Amino acid sequence: MNAKAKRRAWSGAGEPEPVPTPELARQPLAAPSGPQVFEVDAAGAGERLDRFLGGAAAARRIALSRTRLKALIEAGEVSVDGSVARDPSTRLAEGARIAFEAPPAEDSPLVGEDLPLAVVFEDEHLIVIDKPAGLVVHPAPGHAAGTLVNALIRHCGASLSGVGGVRRPGIVHRLDKDTSGLLVAAKTDAAHRGLAELFADHGRTGSLEREYLALVWGRFDAATGKIAAPIGRDPRHREKMAVASEERGRHATTHWRLMEAFGPASLVACRLETGRTHQIRVHMASIGHPLLGDSVYGAGFNTKAARLSEAARAALAGLGRQALHASILGFEHPATGAPLRFESPPPEDFSHLLIALRAARAA
Repeated sequence: MNAKAKRRAWSGAGEPEPVPTPELARQPLAAPSGPQVFEVDAAGAGERLDRFLGGAAAARRIALSRTRLKALIEAGEVSVDGSVARDPSTRLAEGARIAFEAPPAEDSPLVGEDLPLAVVFEDEHLIVIDKPAGLVVHPAPGHAAGTLVNALIRHCGASLSGVGGVRRPGIVHRLDKDTSGLLVAAKTDAAHRGLAELFADHGRTGSLEREYLALVWGRFDAATGKIAAPIGRDPRHREKMAVASEERGRHATTHWRLMEAFGPASLVACRLETGRTHQIRVHMASIGHPLLGDSVYGAGFNTKAARLSEAARAALAGLGRQALHASILGFEHPATGAPLRFESPPPEDFSHLLIALRAARAA
């Protein structure tokens, strides 16, 4: 099924097809190589130095963010008409000649760790991982080590050419610690910028395709549905997210499609239009279908486990986490433009629960 057909299947045949934007039809980004020289035209006269360079680099499809360019300016790496310019707010005159050369990336302050990785795809630009449940993606308070980023720094080594001037993997999307499945990370600035553009669009007009499998409580009266509800921090429990008002939350949309019905539980596939924290878990709970095993958003449904078969209850206890798996990841390669698509079957703990639910349904 192509991208347009898949969007129709998810959103309904009556909805208009989104029109691809010119920004997403541009050529792939390239890493800066060698001296970079720009001349200020009439349109750029009076522009700030950092803003002009950001636009000029984007027009040439050079993978340098405005933040990175600002850091280069402040470090004295940029000259205007032969003189070092350290102030990003310097106003430019027509005809000014700007030159710089991006220095080699610095080593990351994070320590690489030899952790097992299920590598699905890897080239000099990016790496796709099938993340196991229990692995934290990025170092954070309480998880300073033992993360996917630590493992990628060790695994990729010298092939990390630098993201934002530092030899580190570029994380453009995350999976919760206890969510399994496919995740892509950039190894270069060019790939990082290109992937960031795709994930910011969330597949509305671009090539990104992401699908999650979720086991949820309850039956559905429809085959497909759409949840459009803002998500924000829960005011009573700061570690949780919740459906919120438009003033307090951020826009969030989830599409779901019923895959299998098991009586007290259902298997659904979910597609996101946005990437909010815990989005699938919060949205499904908000319509009365929290994920099986979700101790944060589905604690009130624990008694429903009594309606499962003995084998399914044992499999749910063995799961010990929310039943959520990132099963499909597809996108155009940000450097080559080649179409990439990966599928990951549910891991063993998720599969055991599925098998037990199917067996009980057949009994």
